[in-house]
Amino acid sequence: MQPAFRSAIDNIGQALLGKEQQIQLAITCLLANGHLLIEDLPGMGKTTLSHALAAVFGMADTRIQFTSDLLPADVLGVSIFEQATHSFKLHKGPIFNQLVLADEINRASPKSQSALLEAMEEKQVSIDGDTYALPQPFFVIATQNPSFQSGTYPLPESQLDRFLMRIQLGYPSNAAEKRMLLEQYDDNRATATTALTIVELQQAQKKVREMYVSDAVLDYILRLATHTRTQPEFPNALSPRAIKGLLRAAKAWAFLEGRDFVIPEDVQAVLPSVAEHRLRSGLTELSDEQMLSELLIDAIDPLLAKAV
Repeated sequence: MQPAFRSAIDNIGQALLGKEQQIQLAITCLLANGHLLIEDLPGMGKTTLSHALAAVFGMADTRIQFTSDLLPADVLGVSIFEQATHSFKLHKGPIFNQLVLADEINRASPKSQSALLEAMEEKQVSIDGDTYALPQPFFVIATQNPSFQSGTYPLPESQLDRFLMRIQLGYPSNAAEKRMLLEQYDDNRATATTALTIVELQQAQKKVREMYVSDAVLDYILRLATHTRTQPEFPNALSPRAIKGLLRAAKAWAFLEGRDFVIPEDVQAVLPSVAEHRLRSGLTELSDEQMLSELLIDAIDPLLAKAV
């Protein structure tokens, strides 16, 4: 693995114990210039992960607590008339940060949820007819409580598709949880510290975009997409945006693994995080894991793994 990013993962791992794979997936999403959705029960470390990511990469971050009374202006900002200058001045909202934590996004109304869409897709926002560019890099981490909990508004498919990847943290191992209990009273316990600068992060993102991808791997990705579009067990197929995101994520994963080219195993490593939230639907009895398992078994030629 890239030494600088190995250090970053280890640093974040001091704040979020026992979750190395999820941390690597989150960094993969950042390197791929995507946005991350974390879905899990309250208290699982979602906010801890976002703050640790910001600290490790030296990013200016903020947290927006999504509630039922949140307004779009609370996210984007508002123009206020100033008597002294006889003009309107923009008071920027929390969206104008490099890392934005949209906490419990599915507790806000759909109107407030949609305030993030333009920012996530275009890296800019429109306020009172004027367009404002957002800081670079710009990374949104949204946390979502399970839909069975009270006071939640399900995110529509069009908004879910704006998130490059979705991960779940899950419960820590017994060893990690015991360590967490032992350290909670220790004021000197380790926390995430800066491992890379913003410039180094942007240079890494550029290298990810330039990664070599063979025709065989591109055909592999297209075969996965075609299978979801032709088989009845997939009510929601992978869109062109989804397969472009899958390729970006596979490049970022390969970069973290220390290669300058992509292999099918990179695609497989990120496929669940990129595809599950797009393929899920109440119209099928299959679970997310079952759908991905069928996709990998039925759509993949085993010989392809040898062709890079």
